Formats: sequence, C-alpha cells, structure tokens
Amino acid sequence: MAKRFNVTGACNPKINYMVNIDETLMRIKCMIDRGDYFTINRARQYGKTTTLGALEKMLEENYIVIHLDFQTVSSADFSSEHAFVAAFARSIIWVVRDDNRVASQVVEGLGGFADPALTKARLSELFPFLKNWCANSQYPLVLMIDEVDAASDNQVFLDFLAQLRAGFLAHQLRDEATFLSVILAGVYDVKHFKDKVIRFSNEREKGFVPLGNGKSNSPWNIAADFKIDMSFDKDGIAGMLREYEEDYHTGMDIDEMAGWIEEYTSGYPYLVSRICNIMDEQLGSGTEYAKLSDVWTQNGFLEAVRIMLTEKNSLFDSLINKLQDYPELRIRIYELLFQGEKMIYNPDSESIGIAEMFGFVINKGGMAVIANRIFEIRLYNYFLSESEAERTPMSRAASGDKNQFVHHGKLDMELVLEKFANFFNELYGDKTEKFLEEEGRKYFLLFLRPIINGSGNYYIEAQTRDARRTDVIVDYGGEQFVIELKIWKGLAYNSRGEEQLADYLDYYHLKKGYMVSFSFNKNKRPGVRKVHIGDKVLIEAVV
Repeated sequence: MAKRFNVTGACNPKINYMVNIDETLMRIKCMIDRGDYFTINRARQYGKTTTLGALEKMLEENYIVIHLDFQTVSSADFSSEHAFVAAFARSIIWVVRDDNRVASQVVEGLGGFADPALTKARLSELFPFLKNWCANSQYPLVLMIDEVDAASDNQVFLDFLAQLRAGFLAHQLRDEATFLSVILAGVYDVKHFKDKVIRFSNEREKGFVPLGNGKSNSPWNIAADFKIDMSFDKDGIAGMLREYEEDYHTGMDIDEMAGWIEEYTSGYPYLVSRICNIMDEQLGSGTEYAKLSDVWTQNGFLEAVRIMLTEKNSLFDSLINKLQDYPELRIRIYELLFQGEKMIYNPDSESIGIAEMFGFVINKGGMAVIANRIFEIRLYNYFLSESEAERTPMSRAASGDKNQFVHHGKLDMELVLEKFANFFNELYGDKTEKFLEEEGRKYFLLFLRPIINGSGNYYIEAQTRDARRTDVIVDYGGEQFVIELKIWKGLAYNSRGEEQLADYLDYYHLKKGYMVSFSFNKNKRPGVRKVHIGDKVLIEAVV
C-alpha cells in the first residue's frame, strides 16, 4: 500500500510519510527515566497523539505502559467517583490484558473495581491497589493519558489528580511505590487549572467562569515543566520529503521546498502535513498540472497554500471558535494584526496565556507573535470577511469590477494602488489621524483581497510589521509584489522608507516595489507617483 501524508488521527510510519521525531522522543524519555510527572499541552492537531503512540513503542520493552485515552470515557463515567473508578479500571484491563508481564492476580483485582453494579469502590481504595501493583511489578509502570480535556471540568478528575499527587509525594518522602512517571496530554495545561475557563451553561450569560469556582490551587502542581519543542524544523521536513522523493522522483529541490513549508507553517505538524497532502493528492491528481514534477515547485506550493486557506477544517474552526468564545483574546489578536501593536510576552498575562494555549501566538524574542504565517493569513481573512459582510464602501469598490486589474492572468498592481488612492481619498480623506493609524491598513487589505481572492495569496511580513510600517507580500500569476504600508511622518522619514523598501526588494530579487503612504499633512498631494532609486522603481500612492 502506498504511503500518504496523513491529516486525520495519529500517524503511522508504516503507512504515512512522517517527520522523524526520534530526538523529541528521546528527550521525553529522559524525563520519564528520571520519574517526572508532566503535561504535554499543545494546541489542536499538534501531534500529541502521534507522539504518545510512538513513545509507547519506545518504552514498551523496559516499562509497562498504561496508555489511556479519555475520549473513550463517557460523560456518565465522570458522574460519580464510583463510576469513574469502574471506567478507569476497565480501561487499564483493556490495555494490559495481553501483556504477559502483568500478573493474572492484577487483572482479576482490577476486574473487581471494573463493574459499578458490583462495587462502590472509591479512589482511596483503587490507589492502594495500584501502588501494590507498582511495588510488586518487575517493570516500572508509566501512566499516559491522552485527551485529558475530556475530563478536566469534573470534580472527580480533580480528586484523581490529587491521588496521583499524593502518590508522587509519598514516593519522594518515604520511597513508597507508585507510577514511575505520569504524562497527561491535552490542550489545557492542568498544572494551571486556574487559567482554564469554561462557558456558562446558562445561555443567557455571556461571560466565563474559572474552573472549580475560582480555585487556584492545582492538584497537579508537582508536575515538571515540559519545554520540549514539538514543532518540525526544516531538516525534519526535508527528511520526510526525501522519503517521498525516493518513491516518486519528482525532481523537486528538497531543501528549497522544506524551507517554504517551514516558513509558512513554523513547523506546526498539521499544517506541514496538510500542505504536502494537498500537493500530492489534490494537485498531483488534478488536471492543472501535467505531472508531479510541476506540482512540487514554488507555484504548486503556493497553490496548495491558497487551497488550504480557503477550506474548512477542524483546526481553523477551532481557532475561529476561540475568538468568538473569548472576547479579550479577539481584541488582542485584532490589535496585533491590524494596528501593529507590540505584545510583550508575559506568562502571567491571562490573555497571552490563553492565546498561547490555543496556538494563536508563540514567544519569539520576548514578544508574543502570531504562531505562523498560515494562521496569520487565515485570521486576517476572518476579520476582513466580517467587514466585507457589512458591505463597506471600500470592499464594494474593489469587488465591483475586479477584472480591470487583471490582464492575461497578470495583476496590474500599479492600477490597484491608483484606484485605491482614488477611492480612499474620496471616502475617507477627511478622517482623523487616529483613524488612519488604526484603520488604514485594514482598508487597503479590504480593497486588495477581493481582487486577488481565489487566484492569489497575500501575507504580512512579520519582521517589518509595527505601528508605523507594514509590508504586504502578494503572490499572483507567478509574480510577487511587495507593498509597503506606512504612516507619513515627514519628508525625511518618507525618504528613508523608500530606501528601506528598495533594499527590501533586493531580498525578493525584484526591481519594482509599491508603497501606500497614509499622510496627515494638510498640504499633501494625494495620488500616485513614480520614484527611481538606483535601479529600482517605486510606485507610491499617497492618501
């Protein structure tokens, strides 16, 4: 059976093209070997389940691994302590039933806890049994629980964690036997329960409440910090592509392709696999590209990005849902995208903690930045779509006759700037300085998006985005355009901006660049002009 790039469920190296995660597994194994209890909390579809599955195989020779998935435990199983004990015992029996290293007496003993109709056992009775098993087992026991989010708003789960903590502390203080290591995997970090919020069940309420009625003492405060990077780097992506190339001989430049994928995804596992999956299965079997060698090129890659950004999937749905559920998060992300607000990374900030937990931002050089280019474009599209739904004059202006901007498949960016300047000055020329600073770039993107939508991509160059300057990169029809959006702060400042843009064009190997200057000067001369700097031509629109 031919291998595939997998985007649903856990990956299996026998049937899927995968990035090699052996180094990550060895680092996690070191934590287990030293007896750490910890949480692997990462955003949705970040490879947690795949990692736990591979970790189980790595450990199974020297450890008895009890690998559970709380998604298989029903809500009724958390309705009472007795029900949970029975469900937990049944889950363990299912995992160890064929392991000849587990004594039959252990399985029989677990069976006594497993039927809630026959027993009313409590956690305080189950855990001494488990400790006895650990004390008499020839192999250390490791407990791994995936999808703990399914349980984390139940008091019985808090009590379960308290029992695990008590066992850990007893081992530390009195050398009592217990699980060697416990790993909990999910989106929420149960080490910081006070940070988790849940929606009010009463639909009339619009706020949120802390889990556990505001309790701040987590029963998981004995957990070690998990700081292992689970994202894929360029070399890892290249290794996966090399395996694919050995099967299909596309002639792709593996190093270059891996660089593009890493640049757009920042190594987010699902995004990496999804781009490759689209290129292989959608573009590779379609009619637009004659052969696979045409797919695995820059144009094929950008087309795969465009397709992914227009599709609905569970990861993007989760991102958007979080914006709707957390108003403060929505405000911060909007400011970060459209107003160039600098967000200093502060682990004690609730809004930053939520944004990081759900995968919106990462800590980069002490600043909280959008986690990857794909998320950024999707989030821009989301906010812009809301404005377009309101049928703003600017979005109507661009979508009314967008064909005028494209000739023989090529985008006339100079005309785009000219028309934008005309419409903007007509509609918003009398607006205040504050309006231009906060809304100017949004209105340019509102004008641009309908023109390139469906045929091109755009993204914001993160290195240049701030409150005064933003560079928009547009890919359309095999051509690339760099447009600098800037706030006019005087002639000298503007001249420096032109020189910066000219230098920036060298990076993209371009001779022509574009600039939109939002000017507060009452004596400004709105319109479009050409500026020659060395061998570069800059098309500047002043609004």
